[in-house]
Amino acid sequence: MKKVFLAITLFLGLALVSKAQVVPAEPMDPNAPEMKFETEVLDYGTVKFDANGIREFKVKNVGHSPLTISSVQGQCGCTATTIDGKPGWPIEPILPGKTVSIKVKYDTKRPGPFEKNVTISSNSKEPSKVVKIKGVVEAAPVVTTTDAK
Repeated sequence: MKKVFLAITLFLGLALVSKAQVVPAEPMDPNAPEMKFETEVLDYGTVKFDANGIREFKVKNVGHSPLTISSVQGQCGCTATTIDGKPGWPIEPILPGKTVSIKVKYDTKRPGPFEKNVTISSNSKEPSKVVKIKGVVEAAPVVTTTDAK
């Protein structure tokens, strides 16, 4: 009987301690910027091996204050978010009502189907947004000995 009483007391004590640790959420700024994407999935379709892998997400600031994109990261090394050494997104704040492009590049020297995430971090109401790219890269062309001459 003592063991049952001890177990119930221990359980209730843990429940009370865990309840005391709840932190109230900060109120959301009603004037915060907000990203609205034309599409959240960019479908490359079927592309040739070693074709141009650059595509653009169109995003509009539908909030009431300037939107600042702090980073854009691909899921892996096959998805680049910097193009020719420069960020593929605008560095300057995006004013309310304005639309911009976020460029991503998939390495089309990797044949086969792909589906990769791109994470966009900003000062938006949703500070981290995940969008996707997908498609199929055709196999590399076969080089024959007669083609090489």
